[in-house]
Amino acid sequence: MTTTVAAPATTAPVAKAKAARPWTQHGMLFIAPFLVVYVAFLVWPLLLGLQMSLSSVNIAGSNDGFVGFANYAEAFGDPRMWRSLWNTVLFTVLSTVPLVILGLVFALLVHNLRFMRWLWRLSFFAPFLLPSAVVAVLWRQMIYQPGFGLLNGTLGTDSLWLGDPNMAMWSVVMTTVWWTVGFNFLLYLAALQSIPEQLYEAASIDGASAWDKLRSITLPMLRRTTGLVVVLQLLASLKVFDQIYLMTGGGPEDSTRPIIEYAYDIGFTGYRVGYASAVSYILFILIVAVSLVQLRLLRKREESLR
Repeated sequence: MTTTVAAPATTAPVAKAKAARPWTQHGMLFIAPFLVVYVAFLVWPLLLGLQMSLSSVNIAGSNDGFVGFANYAEAFGDPRMWRSLWNTVLFTVLSTVPLVILGLVFALLVHNLRFMRWLWRLSFFAPFLLPSAVVAVLWRQMIYQPGFGLLNGTLGTDSLWLGDPNMAMWSVVMTTVWWTVGFNFLLYLAALQSIPEQLYEAASIDGASAWDKLRSITLPMLRRTTGLVVVLQLLASLKVFDQIYLMTGGGPEDSTRPIIEYAYDIGFTGYRVGYASAVSYILFILIVAVSLVQLRLLRKREESLR
């Protein structure tokens, strides 16, 4: 009588693991170019900037060595740093609200149109495709020009839109809204097109009005998109630099200078790269904190809806 010995139960999993190992190696080969670029242009500069923020290195190459948190202590006691940080927060608040609301309103308008919808899509999204330099020159030279600008000519005034400390920030915000609202508009429009029409048909059968449909169907279905738009807009506004630098240079009287421009001026005009790196990391910590709080709020909202 022949006795058959069963193979160990672990043979099959080991064989599967060995068979899967070449695929893992091939996957690493595919992602290797991305990892090289990611480390070279993100991880390494991040670590190098942190090292610089703890030293007194300047753009001329001289370095007095490790200074610890002295740059951070100086930054927290610097009134110009706090002024630039306040300008950044103010710009974020003033721009985020209209960019989210107008993006939703424009998307609702285009979604409900029945004629020449493509033209309205192009009209709302086209400014977002313009480079920041073009936008800055267009608004500064043709719209905000004190003598013969389009805005003063239309209103019959001679206001210094970019030269008045009380109006400069509002002027930059208005330009930014015109320029970037198209991105939020596109996100909302895509979300609106994904809402099933059956929901609106069932609501119409029940006698719901247009306002009832908006309040009970459209806005709840857009909740996730709104959360995404708010997060992206907050991050983009906190990193504002281009349009302000090109339109006002941070003036007048530092009334529009964001913290990124202040770090730029300190590093490349004042040659204090170490101190500029510390200021940049303060902004980095602020952005991370805002992102974590926003994601936490979105998670709680998702859990409450389940």
